[in-house]
Parts: sequence; C-alpha cells; structure tokens
Amino acid sequence: MARPIWNGAINFGLVTVPVELYGATEDHTISFRQFERGTSDRIRYKRVNERTGKEVAYSDIVKGAEIGGGDYVIIEPDELDAIAPGRSRTIDISAFVDIDSIDPIHYQKTYWLAPAKEEYGRAYSLLLQAMRKSNKAGVATFVMRGKEYLTVVRAGEDLLILTTMLFAEDLRDPAKELKSMPEITPARGKELDMAISLIDSMSEEWKPEEFHDTYTQRVEQLIEDKKEGREIVSEEAPSEPTKVVDLFDALSKSVESRKKRREESPEPAEDLSSLTKAELDKLARDLDVKGRSKMTRDELEEAVKSAKGTGAKKRRAS
Repeated sequence: MARPIWNGAINFGLVTVPVELYGATEDHTISFRQFERGTSDRIRYKRVNERTGKEVAYSDIVKGAEIGGGDYVIIEPDELDAIAPGRSRTIDISAFVDIDSIDPIHYQKTYWLAPAKEEYGRAYSLLLQAMRKSNKAGVATFVMRGKEYLTVVRAGEDLLILTTMLFAEDLRDPAKELKSMPEITPARGKELDMAISLIDSMSEEWKPEEFHDTYTQRVEQLIEDKKEGREIVSEEAPSEPTKVVDLFDALSKSVESRKKRREESPEPAEDLSSLTKAELDKLARDLDVKGRSKMTRDELEEAVKSAKGTGAKKRRAS
C-alpha cells in the first residue's frame, strides 16, 4: 500500500477538508547502467575540479549563478534554505475556473487527493460532487519539498485529482522560438467541409487502456531474447508519408475509407453516464437539443438519450 507524500488540507471558502496526497503516475522507462564495451567494467561519474582534476566532496560544493562575461555569483546552500518557502499545510483554492478554459500545455504531474480520515468523507464528497456537476476546477498554490507549485484541483471519477502546472512565465513564445510562424491560409469551403467530415468519421470515445508503451515492450523483449540467446528480430520500418497531389481527392478517399470501416464494425452504444457536463453539452449541441444551456448535467443526459433515440428511429424508418 502506498504512503502519502504530503498531508494537509484543502481550503475553499470557510470549508476545510483534511487530505493526503498520493502519486498517481509512475515511470516504466527501463533504466540501464553503463559499461565499457567488451568488459564487465562499470562506468562511474565523479565530481571533479576542472582545474586541478581532483575529486571534490559533495559538502564542499556550492552553487554559482552566471551573471555574464564568465562571471558568477556564488550561493551557499544555507542561503538558499533561508529564502526557501516553508512547507504548506494547506492547499488554498483561490478561484474556481472552467476546466475547458485551461490549456493542457500548462499541465505537469498528476496526484490523487484522498480524505485523511473517514470522518472527513462528507466534506470531501461535497467538494468532489460540486466540482463534477459544475465542471469547475480549483486553482491553488502550495509548497511541497521546498518548491512552490501552481496546481489545479479537479473532480476525477472517484477521487479528487491535483495536477501541478507550469506558470505562465515557464511557457515559451512560439513567435520567438520558431524560424517563422506558419501562415494560416483561408481554407476552401469544400476542403474544410471534407476535413471536418474526416475528423468526425475518425472521432471515437477516448479509451486510454487501449494504448500502450510499445517501445518499452520491445526493449523488454530484446532483453529477454538476449538473455535466452534467441535471434534478435528487427522491427519493420515505419511507413513513409504519402505525397499529397490533390488535397480534396485525398480527403475524399480518406472519408470513404473511414465510412467503410464503420459499416463493417457497428459502433457500440455510448455510456452517457461517464461523460462530463461539457461533453454532454457538446453532444446536445451536435444533436440540436433546444434549451440545453439551462439544463443541469442530468437533464442534459436525458435530453441526449432522447435525441439519439429519435435519430435512430428516423434512420430505421428511412
């Protein structure tokens, strides 16, 4: 059983919810040691003074910040400790925002938030359900392991989820980083309609369990094959991109190909109960459900079910 990596409380308004923070992800990347080829000798790295060539004890190492012209300001570890933020005891939600308004480029690492004790379950459940129904996320800052984090707290399926985020100043300006910004030329009407049709035909429910780290699997197989002395089989080369001669013709062929695939494999019934209010609202908009803007999440679900049922009857009748 995992141990919490932080414990404290979520504060929103005058409500306090004691919680524990758990890591929600783990790295499955296979790590390697380094050896000299043809030997069993490990390669080691040492902290060496570049002028004397002598190894330096970790306790004798200080940090230096470059100030230009090859000059540095030397900073002692205790000087950094003196200005480091103290460990947070609370995650203070300063505002609630629409989840859809947050650009995913800000997201970093995800954690689970669980109630610290059973008696705090009521307040925890209230916050979880309120955020789920409103499709809102709480923005907060807190300090963990000597570092201040900007975070967003949102409702997961069964738990509150905290995700650390990049500050605005951490994001690069593409206009400064790229050689030139792409010139967005107005799309032709038929081409745009066909591209949208292709996107619609390729749209499906997000099922993360269907995607796997195939490269790590191949590395594991390579290790096992070499361990057992089996022949190493190379992977097939990836397919080359096709040359686009006529954009409209390529789009048309792509749409027709997707239509044939869908006809051969009937689409399963969609589980609306697992969708968020924002997802249901999008479906309702696509189905032209009237009065959707004033509906609650449950009302949206019923309206979408009804509209889908009516549409299916019309198709069978035709």
